[in-house]
Amino acid sequence: MTSWWFAPVPLSRIAVLRVLVYLYVPIDVLLAGAGVREHARLGRTLYHPLHIARVLHLPAPTTAAVTAIEITVVVAALVAATGRAPRISGGIAGLLYLCWMLVAMSYGKVDHDRFAFLIALAVLPTVGRARISDRSRSQAAGWALRCVQIAVVLTYFLSAWAKLRFGGWNWPTGATLERALLRRKTELSSWLLDKPDILVPMQFAMIIGELCSPLVLLARSDRARTLVAFAMWGFHLMVYAGLTIIFLPHCVAITAFLPLERWWATVSHGTRRAAATVLGQQHPRRSPPRTPVPVASD
Repeated sequence: MTSWWFAPVPLSRIAVLRVLVYLYVPIDVLLAGAGVREHARLGRTLYHPLHIARVLHLPAPTTAAVTAIEITVVVAALVAATGRAPRISGGIAGLLYLCWMLVAMSYGKVDHDRFAFLIALAVLPTVGRARISDRSRSQAAGWALRCVQIAVVLTYFLSAWAKLRFGGWNWPTGATLERALLRRKTELSSWLLDKPDILVPMQFAMIIGELCSPLVLLARSDRARTLVAFAMWGFHLMVYAGLTIIFLPHCVAITAFLPLERWWATVSHGTRRAAATVLGQQHPRRSPPRTPVPVASD
């Protein structure tokens, strides 16, 4: 079990994952900032703090506090993405993003697509320095990646458990997808409203797939884990195409299954070749002038 938890991976993989995770933080904060700031203006009226906020005795958010968190978490995430002071900048970014989520989710709606992403923010600073060019293997990096992978899997498994806990067998046997389609159908999924016999098997397939999700942790090779990642992305792409629901932070966390250092090397090599081609076309090499060869006279 120890060898599974701490299987060494290249530090460059952590470096690339950090860039993806920390650059997503400002995107998420700035895109969802208006809604969270509106929460702060509500004061204590509709504020029902999550369990973590109650344990930490966090006060109701104010506009000034939310603005300070928003600015600081964006700056810290951008610094962490560069790899500078990874434990300090990454720790600050993770802690403040958690505070940001507590404000966002303490007003009646909790999204489970942030779980694996929050785990990524929590464990990435523990690795320390990691450069994209560093191919040396690290057990600390392996442990961090394994934590994110398990969090991704638990997102699916606990989702199925919650469905059955609160909805019972009425969730897979009822009109769950039909109700969702009535609210959020697209041109690609509207035809399913006329096929109720298909919706119930789809609901059972979703429950079974989520309950079996821990099996993906048995994937041993990078190729197998890459196939797992694309299967999960494919599932979320289909959900978005049919219901316009997308779990972007979760999709970012799924990249922990990929050999990111190889992908980065491939993209970098292709970019360099493309740049060299463009520059070569703009500044073609000129052949040196030829020296005239004297012709011997008869």
